[in-house]
Amino acid sequence: MSDLVIAADSRVTLHFSLKLENGDTVDSTFDKAPATFTVGDGSLLPGFERKLFGLRKGARAQFNVLPEDAFGQPNPNNVQRFKRDQFDPALELHKGLIISFADASKAELPGVISEFDAQQVVVDFNHPLAGHTIAFDVEIINVEVSDTVKS
Repeated sequence: MSDLVIAADSRVTLHFSLKLENGDTVDSTFDKAPATFTVGDGSLLPGFERKLFGLRKGARAQFNVLPEDAFGQPNPNNVQRFKRDQFDPALELHKGLIISFADASKAELPGVISEFDAQQVVVDFNHPLAGHTIAFDVEIINVEVSDTVKS
């Protein structure tokens, strides 16, 4: 089974790290248990999954994933202005504070405070990694045929 290569519907166990252009690590499993997922199950963004295609058990690789294939480019329409009095007066605002909002369908939507004063609060609903090229480092621990393909 070690001859299997990662393809659509593969079940993959791997270690990974995501780093920003400046070298800051955003997430990593190298110092903990590896991650296991099935290609296409939504665990990884498709742009990250495509970089894995063709790799085998034991492979180690590094890729740069452009914003368009990762978390997208920031959308100025995702930056919203609110009146300050729409926030609890006891809430201590600061730049970078993440607040949970409800979208139109009542789903949780995190927003980051980017500016504020006594009259207004500017909230950025873009993904925090939008606009960043991500350095993706992987070590493939195992590749299997997924259960959905076996049945």
